[in-house]
Amino acid sequence: MSLRIFNTLSKELERFVPLKDGHVSMYVCGMTVYDFCHIGHARSMIAFDIVQRWFKVLGYQVNFVRNITDIDDKIIRRSLENGESIRALTDRMILALQEDSKRLNIQEPNAQPRATEYVSQMVVLIENLLSKGLAYQAGQDVNFSVRRFPGYGKLSGKSLDELHAGERVAVLDGKEDPLDFVLWKGAKESEPQEAKWTAPFGLGRPGWHIECSAMSCALLGQTFDVHAGGADLQFPHHENEIAQSEGAFGQALANYWMHNGFVNVDNEKMSKSLGNFFTIRDVLEVFDAETLRFFVVRSHYRSPLNYSDVHLGDARSSLKRLYTTLASVTPQDMAIGEIDWSNSYAERFNKAMNEDFSTPEAVSVLFDLSGEVNKSKDPYLSGLLKALGSCLGILESSPSAFLKAGALVGEPEIEKQIHARAQAKKEKNFALADEIRKALLDQGIVLKDSAQGTTWEKVN
Repeated sequence: MSLRIFNTLSKELERFVPLKDGHVSMYVCGMTVYDFCHIGHARSMIAFDIVQRWFKVLGYQVNFVRNITDIDDKIIRRSLENGESIRALTDRMILALQEDSKRLNIQEPNAQPRATEYVSQMVVLIENLLSKGLAYQAGQDVNFSVRRFPGYGKLSGKSLDELHAGERVAVLDGKEDPLDFVLWKGAKESEPQEAKWTAPFGLGRPGWHIECSAMSCALLGQTFDVHAGGADLQFPHHENEIAQSEGAFGQALANYWMHNGFVNVDNEKMSKSLGNFFTIRDVLEVFDAETLRFFVVRSHYRSPLNYSDVHLGDARSSLKRLYTTLASVTPQDMAIGEIDWSNSYAERFNKAMNEDFSTPEAVSVLFDLSGEVNKSKDPYLSGLLKALGSCLGILESSPSAFLKAGALVGEPEIEKQIHARAQAKKEKNFALADEIRKALLDQGIVLKDSAQGTTWEKVN
């Protein structure tokens, strides 16, 4: 069965046909490095790590690029707030990003370009757009004219008339149209010198959208196979990338567009103002990294993902079942390349992954296979379970080490869950209270209620 991918551009499942036989070129929009990565970033990193892993399983040579935005309004603002240079801030955050990525078992991209390393290419691209009449200078800024690019809105499905109907921003700073976006921002006196570059159209810095167009072209060519990122980037970022790149080069930017779904926290949009904003590091203080990865893997990459401690606890319990199986039957060593894909379990796994990377169905195959291993005690099937799990970046740890580690890192989180359960009972939300109790029980934490309150003990 050949691979099919849901293409956001066509809104359809399409059979994957690479530009070059046996090769995949893939660009994923990365992080703006002014702060630590949050769980939304984790979702995107894991989702497209699985995509690149599966391409490799299918035998493709993958050229995977994930950029780093290291110049941006937020970065400048944060560096000034911290009293540190932009370079010091971004270097520190990039190191943290790499540490988080490694803990989540993300395979390193072939290239992780920093935007500041490609400013000269951005300048050339802007000059190209100016020469073609698709961009215009407004004071020290250079803007892209969306009205001059036919087909603007084809990725997001938004028409210019619809966009204007919802547009409430007045035309400012010489923009011909409120929807026009900046390619080059003229320098401001208040900004640090390290945020300024010299260009034919004046001292300044690139806009966000032009950064990705320049980096993807430089590293993958004017047209490549897959462009991916979070659903929040579909408009305006990816729409603007298409307009810039296709306007400059007259050909498709990417043949397949992929977008992962949003992450909510306890059924609400994640937001610092709501107090439900979690960095990867926040989560990993409580749950181990493989549990977080498995939590993401269990959902389809395009579906919304609802984060909660209860759901993480359930993910840990489910993962524990797979590791318990591996611990009970020593797996026969098996590399991914040695998998017999004619095996009924492997065949089902392959079919699921080839249907737009359907990891929920693939995970269900792992549990069916786990049940078979528990009955047969067959080391070959145990090895197959481990090898198929590795396709998803899970089940690669020592079973004994994983099972010994336990779900929760420290006592404060247990107390936090007890408090959440007490609050749920107070609000007569007994279903949630039972969920919390069960999640803790699955992790070996037994709660004991009394008139004096709730205590707990850990059992094996």
